[in-house]
Amino acid sequence: MMRAGEPASVAVVGGSPEPSSASTVRRAAARADAVVAIDRGLDAVREADIGVDVFCGDADSVSAEGAALVRAVEAAGDSAPFEIERYNPHKDDTDLSLALRAIRHRWGAPRLVCTCLSGGHPDHLLGVLGRLASWEGPVELVEDAFEGRILHAGHSWTIEGAESRRFSFIPLSAACEVSESGMRWDLDHHPVDLLSDLGISNVIEGPEATITCHAGTIVCWTFR
Repeated sequence: MMRAGEPASVAVVGGSPEPSSASTVRRAAARADAVVAIDRGLDAVREADIGVDVFCGDADSVSAEGAALVRAVEAAGDSAPFEIERYNPHKDDTDLSLALRAIRHRWGAPRLVCTCLSGGHPDHLLGVLGRLASWEGPVELVEDAFEGRILHAGHSWTIEGAESRRFSFIPLSAACEVSESGMRWDLDHHPVDLLSDLGISNVIEGPEATITCHAGTIVCWTFR
């Protein structure tokens, strides 16, 4: 549940049909001050036995038990243990897009720690990256097989203790410029085009590695 004061970071637990493990969901939530569950993400939160602050969704993919909980919370009124943002399933926007709007309305642009957003459908994944790339604050990606960041111009990610792990980045905008250090193939202010595969399958070579986005927006991952 939300810690005292306005949250500096929010865990976003998505509704992926291939959710992350309970331990990964707990790890993401431990980095945040508040937890937002998106539709089926409520099941992942319940499986991880952590609190939730806001449920966002049309409840079309959550389990029967999760849907019953949503209805019970809606009926609880002022005594409800968490907030509900229920959406009409016949809508143009995705649940994630509406959940980000709900977060922005409540708390501005806190750091997002996202999990259960990468599995299942490739069209959903591309939509997720597009929505998160437009977020004004920092974005972390926490899944079973990898950790990642979305970096805008002027931002870096320094990775420690990941020697020999595979590392990749993909430009999410045109005319990106990227530097990498501490990797098998370093870059120095290298121009990279939208969706270029230049950054695929690098290797972290030392105890510390850094990627910097000088222009544009990129997504990057280190794989376990």
